Amino acid sequence: MKPSSKTKSEFTLANLFGKHFSEGEYTSDDTLHFLVDLVRYFRPEKPKESTVSIEKLLLFLTENPQQKSVLIEYLKTLLSERKFSRMLSDAGILRDSDFIYEVKKRLFDKVLPYQPEKDTLEYVLNQVFYLDSDTIWINKIPHEELLRLFEMLQFSDIYTSVKEFSVLSELINAMELISQRMSGRAMETDVIKMVPEYDAFESPFVAMEKEFLQMEDRIRNQTDHLITSDDLRYKQFLILHRQCEEYVDKAFSNSSKFGISLKVNQSLLRIRQQLYRLKILIPLLVVNKEEDKINNSIQLALKVIKYNCYKNNVGQLINESTQLLSYEITQHTAKTGEHYITESSKEYFKMFYAAMGAGAVVGVLCIIKVLLGKIETSDFGHAFLYSLNYAVGFVAIFLLGFTLATKQPAMTAATITKALETGMKKQNKNGEKHSSFAQLFARLFRSQFIAFVGNVIVAFPVSLLGIWLIDYALGYNIAEAKWNKLLTDISPIASPAIFHASIAGVFLFLSGIISGSVSNRNKHHQLFYRIQEHPLLKKSFGVKKTKQLAQWFEDHWAGVVSNTWFGVFMGSTASIGIFLGLDLDVRHITFVSGNLALGLYGAHFKVDNWTLFWGIFGIGVIGFMNFIVSFSLSLGLAFRSRNIPFSEVHFLNKAIWTYFKKRPTAFFFPVKNNISD
Repeated sequence: MKPSSKTKSEFTLANLFGKHFSEGEYTSDDTLHFLVDLVRYFRPEKPKESTVSIEKLLLFLTENPQQKSVLIEYLKTLLSERKFSRMLSDAGILRDSDFIYEVKKRLFDKVLPYQPEKDTLEYVLNQVFYLDSDTIWINKIPHEELLRLFEMLQFSDIYTSVKEFSVLSELINAMELISQRMSGRAMETDVIKMVPEYDAFESPFVAMEKEFLQMEDRIRNQTDHLITSDDLRYKQFLILHRQCEEYVDKAFSNSSKFGISLKVNQSLLRIRQQLYRLKILIPLLVVNKEEDKINNSIQLALKVIKYNCYKNNVGQLINESTQLLSYEITQHTAKTGEHYITESSKEYFKMFYAAMGAGAVVGVLCIIKVLLGKIETSDFGHAFLYSLNYAVGFVAIFLLGFTLATKQPAMTAATITKALETGMKKQNKNGEKHSSFAQLFARLFRSQFIAFVGNVIVAFPVSLLGIWLIDYALGYNIAEAKWNKLLTDISPIASPAIFHASIAGVFLFLSGIISGSVSNRNKHHQLFYRIQEHPLLKKSFGVKKTKQLAQWFEDHWAGVVSNTWFGVFMGSTASIGIFLGLDLDVRHITFVSGNLALGLYGAHFKVDNWTLFWGIFGIGVIGFMNFIVSFSLSLGLAFRSRNIPFSEVHFLNKAIWTYFKKRPTAFFFPVKNNISD
């Protein structure tokens, strides 16, 4: 537990030294207790906001030479021959290409930290600098104070010896281990496949490893155990290091052509982390001036503390691991999303007709769901039947080329972000570059608007016609016993319809993620080429039809999978809610318009005006929540994948509002751009 500020002010360094040292000897039971208390004494309550100085310690040691001598002997005994090469090579670097395993491991280590052997420096750091924030305030200590402490405690620089377990030997061992690991990982088949441009050349990683071994041999065998920045081998190492960085960058950039799996992404990320670690460590071997020896020694100590503090950082792992994959996923949805944004009147009405087709399918699905609800089965059985109903319907809508309005936001968010990214690269003023974005948003909004209209105005009469035909043919009103629930579930004041609509928005977002992920995976595994060249398929169907089959999978498979999963999400949520004892369900604008028709017919149209009003109003509210939740999540993902600051949202809103005041009809109907924007 941290001492309070009052305790710190009363507890002096004299008391601290007196507590642990008596008559020139260390008296505590644990050899680390003094260091733990000393660090706790200087550790600020708010590291990010505080200024840190160790001037008190420097003054105390100056005024108490006997205590200084005791401290020097204590630190010499405590820190001598401590192994730390594995910490430099491992801490904060991915240990495996399995992302889930790495996340679980770091989370577990945060709760119950791994404790290394007691003869290692990592053990000391785990006990002394055990907070993630320790590296923040340590790096705030003025360099001049660290130099004085270094000299006052008579520390030797790291270049005095290369014997086993010496500081320099441990540093070199860590760098050698990193270079060997990179060479092995870079030669794996899945990684090599990402950079066919290097097939005819020697791996730069192998060449860099050889160069480092020769540089290491020179450092170990010469008397001063260092190199200068003019050393030819050092310069050659830097050139090869840069070539390795270009190799990894090329592999990542080729992901747009070849796709990329999470495993390959993690392998490349691990290599990139190791390259960066080498880039930080290699200058510590370089000494051009005598003062560089002490400066490098202090820098090494600071780096060791930093790496140990950040070794279990989960947020950074997730951010780095998912950024490229999110970019590839949104790249796919950006291409798909271009078809969801209309510009001309012809495209506008084509979207309207496609939305009407989807509304007709949803109207049928609404009737089927009511009939499935009458089957006596378990909650799991209803979840399966509802999911099957939704999945078949959504896949049919997709394959028939129809448009379900709320599927648009997840597919168009990346298109908008791509346009924003292009605009931000321009050198013109903010207002000008964001005005073009506002025009694009207006096109998207009117496309979404007409799709909503097409879905709703057809789903309602189709559901009404279907329930009337069943009643007319069989004399059975299928919604008579359920009409009250059908109408109540739509009302935003009589039910949690807004919350349920938000859940549907999350599922719409996830379906977009699944679509992009499947498309990326298919590209990485060369699904098109595998099907096209499959010997049995070519023998059975012929070369031409096999190629057509491959093209069909290329164009449609991602959509089929994402719509199937969207159906499963929609159909199983309520049953999962019952199992968990939670009020979980989904509300989708097109389905609630169909349910409104079924509810009115089930009640024989004998409902009060307020029920009818809240039903119609609820359709609009549910549609808005479907749109805003799905779009916001997708836009956030696309922003992060392209490193666009979220501060730009403010300027975007301003540009959109300005454009709306100038041309409000452009947000609802196609207009000609015949005025200057």
